[in-house]
Amino acid sequence: MDDLYDEFGNFIGEAESDEDASSAGQAADAYVYDDEAQDDEAANDQQLMEIDDEGPSNAVVLHEDKQYYPTASQVYGEDVEILVQEEDTQSLAQPIIAPVVKKKFTVQEADLPRVRFEREFMTDLMNFPEQIRNVAVAGHLHHGKTAFMDMLVLETHDIQDQLDKKRGKKRDEQLRYTDVHILERERGLSIKSAPMSLVLQSTKGKSHLFNMIDTPGHVNFVDEVASSLRLADGVVLVVDVVEGVQINTEQIIKHAVLEGLALTLVINKMDRLILELKLPPADAYFKLKHVIEEVNTVIENTIPGQGEKRRISPEKGNVAFACSSMRWCFTLQSFAKMYADSYPGVNAADFSLRLWGDVFFNPRSRKFTRKGVEEGSKRSFVNFVLEPIYKLYSHTLSESPEGLKEKLAALGIHLKPSQYKTDAKELLRLVCEQFFGPANGFVDMIVQHIPSPLEGAKRMLDRYYTGPLDSKTAAAMEACDQDGPLVVHVTKLFNSSDAKAFHSFGRVLSGTARPVQSVRVLGEGYTLEDEEDMVVATITDTWIAESRYNVPTSGVPAGNWVLLGGVDNSIVKTATLVAPKLPEDEDAYIFRPIKHFFESVFKVAVEPINPSELPKMLDGLRKINKSYPLVTTKVEESGEHVILGTGELYMDCVLHDLRRLYAEMELKVSDPVTRFCETVVETSAIKCYALTPNKKNKLTMVAEPLDPGIAEDIESGKVSIKDPVRKVGKFFEENYGYDLLASRNIWAFGPDDMGPNILQNDTLPSDVNQTLLKSVRDTIRQGFSWATREGPLCEEPIRNTKFRVMDVSLAPEAIFRGGGQIIPTSRRACYSSFLMASPRLMEPVYSCSMIGPADAVSSLYTVLARRRGHVLQDGPIAGTPLYSVKGLIPVIDSFGFETDLRIHTQGQATVSLVFDRWSIVPGDPLDKDIKLRPLEPASAQATARDFVLKTRRRKGLAEDVTISKFLEPDLFRSLKESGILDG
Repeated sequence: MDDLYDEFGNFIGEAESDEDASSAGQAADAYVYDDEAQDDEAANDQQLMEIDDEGPSNAVVLHEDKQYYPTASQVYGEDVEILVQEEDTQSLAQPIIAPVVKKKFTVQEADLPRVRFEREFMTDLMNFPEQIRNVAVAGHLHHGKTAFMDMLVLETHDIQDQLDKKRGKKRDEQLRYTDVHILERERGLSIKSAPMSLVLQSTKGKSHLFNMIDTPGHVNFVDEVASSLRLADGVVLVVDVVEGVQINTEQIIKHAVLEGLALTLVINKMDRLILELKLPPADAYFKLKHVIEEVNTVIENTIPGQGEKRRISPEKGNVAFACSSMRWCFTLQSFAKMYADSYPGVNAADFSLRLWGDVFFNPRSRKFTRKGVEEGSKRSFVNFVLEPIYKLYSHTLSESPEGLKEKLAALGIHLKPSQYKTDAKELLRLVCEQFFGPANGFVDMIVQHIPSPLEGAKRMLDRYYTGPLDSKTAAAMEACDQDGPLVVHVTKLFNSSDAKAFHSFGRVLSGTARPVQSVRVLGEGYTLEDEEDMVVATITDTWIAESRYNVPTSGVPAGNWVLLGGVDNSIVKTATLVAPKLPEDEDAYIFRPIKHFFESVFKVAVEPINPSELPKMLDGLRKINKSYPLVTTKVEESGEHVILGTGELYMDCVLHDLRRLYAEMELKVSDPVTRFCETVVETSAIKCYALTPNKKNKLTMVAEPLDPGIAEDIESGKVSIKDPVRKVGKFFEENYGYDLLASRNIWAFGPDDMGPNILQNDTLPSDVNQTLLKSVRDTIRQGFSWATREGPLCEEPIRNTKFRVMDVSLAPEAIFRGGGQIIPTSRRACYSSFLMASPRLMEPVYSCSMIGPADAVSSLYTVLARRRGHVLQDGPIAGTPLYSVKGLIPVIDSFGFETDLRIHTQGQATVSLVFDRWSIVPGDPLDKDIKLRPLEPASAQATARDFVLKTRRRKGLAEDVTISKFLEPDLFRSLKESGILDG
């Protein structure tokens, strides 16, 4: 009997038959211990009976006899936790005391890996901002950013022995050192930004500290890119030489240029020109030139007329050529140095200037000319750079080991005999590694073209700091003063390996971040007037972030990136950490929230399958909000919990994290829908007035569409309502031809300070008492803000609309014109004037970009046409057999589009969907003559009506929009009688 259970009561015996089970159940009854027996035992101190092991198994122990049997605590000891359970409450497969399971959701190094530099040296370098570079590695999906980081990691980390242990398929797998999330490993693409701090040497042997951050390339995760670019002083743009500039590359260039970031280019996957496209060296030069010009064209289009000074070009030294899979990278300058090392008479700097452009080398006269004057003369880049690489590849791949050994020895490359027998890919990598050496040219390029934190601090302050620039704190930040007051700008939260807590990642702008240091955490909503969004927290740890491992440190000085523990509780997206007391008791100011170049328009509703798990889901949603920079979670009026994201893959990752990492529960997820907006296309038919509930005040308004471009200017921050009245007025006068009076009377943008709607005071001083009007200005503004946040059609935000206050009559007594009277009346006046101005529904539209072979193009036309989409342009990608097609598709019709296209093209086409614009949905949303039948698609002109009714149903609103709800009854009656309103 004893050997069937272990000491914890877990069943370890053989499986029993039914008869055995029933007898075992009776036997178990004989050994039921009760805790109450301890009390009985204390009462009468009797000798315990000896139990006969051989006794009858079906003996029944009476309750009063239990005192003669040992209690559980006497058998197992006082320090053992004892569970007394009734029979059959738990299956035998489930242990009574379950082992402690430590959940792990990220790939992490068990110990700090060996590195080829002293870590003390790295921490010392942190004290010298001139030697530091903060860089973001960005580019399109699968253009080789993570592989490029791997190249630098292998150069600095001694982990080759770990890779050599891998066998079979795993040996060929890419290292992906900066992909640590389990989903990133499974899907083969980066989802989160991953920072790495590395010590790299330039060609002169000088060491620099590179704080680099590897960003995702998929268009859905551009929010991670925007968060990373905020902390960096420059961008390394990685472009695949075959695909060239793609849609995400374009977005990143635009964002970097507008944010004033230094730009350098790495043309990656150079081996594809040789092995895949098999282009001759002369054609390969033109392909490379074409890629560089594509980048320059995007720069020029972003800032017309100023592109020349931001131009990138190999002879400037801000373009590098690389093949991350073979682990080599060079610039013209570093390649010229290789020649200078072999031929002492060559001046590397002068030679590098002749290696690009229309410069030809004439072999007989050994001179460089602008045109090829001799027979056999070639472009210098082709002659000195491309041909040697082509030869190196072709000899390594085609020659016998003996012949290859001779050729390589002439180049000073010596391999072990066993290495000649390895497979072609490994052999080629070993040869390239010795031929090109470490990525010193890349280091030179970054040091030369990307400013240090000391030089980049001014740009950060000018663009993002909300405080005065003449304060002592600002001066300390500009000087990267590590002894100044602590200021840290946090833009990213990384979860710990068990996903229970978050670490805050930011840039130290002034002072030194140390553990056990008290700081004020200022959220995005913090202002001097409203200090609610502020908490005091203590930094528990400071680490140097290295993706797979974190290096604990006693402090991180200004100019560096830091990973902080203990301050994440009140941070949602971004925050500014400041010392509890600033010099001379200065006020604390925040850094502006991140301006994303994308909008969250993809929407799903979630609810727990088990309703009692709702608090668990809400906690998970809070963590999701912290983890993804652009995700928005909110509760609708109907009570459903909505998640807004950028696209399908993004939402898939969010829901995976919610289910597995943060909430560990099963969810019901609705079908995806999208956000809408409401707008008007005409001026209100009449002046619409609204009376306050006490009938003592009257507001009259008119709604009209905004001029094209105003909404975009407000959203991009070209004009701010917080600017002085004169400045705002001047902007509208100069750019949109507003008269002086109108432009100076703009009261608000709505629903918030960067909202795409305008509230304008159009009353005449002769008609309205201006003193009284000023007293209700703020309450009218609040009503306008409320109205534009939830429009009358289906409670979606209003966009592109100007509301003009035409007339206001107010009660002279202040008590009769309080907020409770004016705010709802202002909202009603906005709604009625809006509904009288031909309201329309707006939907978000994705820009769709596809790459694939020529025969995949027709499939895209077919699939787009079925989804209300259309193609804008198509054409071949220069120097390749691939085609690029661009088109537009409404977001609501894009669900499953990618899968559909892949099926139609047998997986040959890749497609990227990027939010492009808001567009008006065809049809009148208020047309009651349209009859919509269930389960039948709406006709083109009924689309808007269909969307409005379905959205209202989903939100639990009344079936139809009635203008009578917002108009004053007597006005409604007179309009009906005059025939302006029907039915």
